[in-house]
Amino acid sequence: MQDEHNLEEKVLSQSAEMIVSQALDEVEKIDINVQTDLFKILQGQADGVLFAGEGLVIQEDIRVQEIKLQTDSIDINPLTALFGKIELNESVNAVGHIVVTEVDINRALTSDLIRTQMQNLELNVDGDIVSFEPQKIQVFLPGEGKIECKGKVLLKEMGNTRPFAYTALIRPRTHSQPAMVESFNCTEGEGISIELITALMQKAKELMNLPSLKWEDMAFKIKDIKVEKGSLTLMVETQVKQIPTSITELSL
Repeated sequence: MQDEHNLEEKVLSQSAEMIVSQALDEVEKIDINVQTDLFKILQGQADGVLFAGEGLVIQEDIRVQEIKLQTDSIDINPLTALFGKIELNESVNAVGHIVVTEVDINRALTSDLIRTQMQNLELNVDGDIVSFEPQKIQVFLPGEGKIECKGKVLLKEMGNTRPFAYTALIRPRTHSQPAMVESFNCTEGEGISIELITALMQKAKELMNLPSLKWEDMAFKIKDIKVEKGSLTLMVETQVKQIPTSITELSL
């Protein structure tokens, strides 16, 4: 009987892998394990779904080195499940981790998707609106829990526009410590006022303390962050309403 159960899981899992793989621009490895058997399928149940992938690329420039998510037990549509499509009857919780490399991050920062979202960051500095138009951003992961950022922006304040370059060394928040800025240095331009630095540090704090990471229509609640040399790991949890037939159908 156990062999039959394993065969059912294998057939269903392979069908789900093929559907998701076709929706990705690139994929090095994907493993979807639908934990169920024929009896549970007919009852519209599964013990869970394990989704694991390596080298996943969407929208050409957004790459994830590794992702692994495990769901709780789920209620599924038994008719579609028999044909390899997992439709959830209700949302399900999932936990896992996402790993991105230094190269992945910098590749994403040059994408149209990210550049559009980063256009004209505005700050309120003592009642005056100051905006930053990013020109170039590079991220380095030297290890020891630190992230180094180097960038160039166009600074627009009081009707004037001027170039400005900086380097910053930060520690993202973890379960045991708050987000911290270890250093911030001006490397090009005339420098910035203390008031502007204060507003900029406050904005940096808000960004580093974001409780979730949003991707498409799916939000991953960040439980912990681990920064190692060359890579960053996010420990996450999320709630899934549907197992996608297309990667862009992921939703909350």
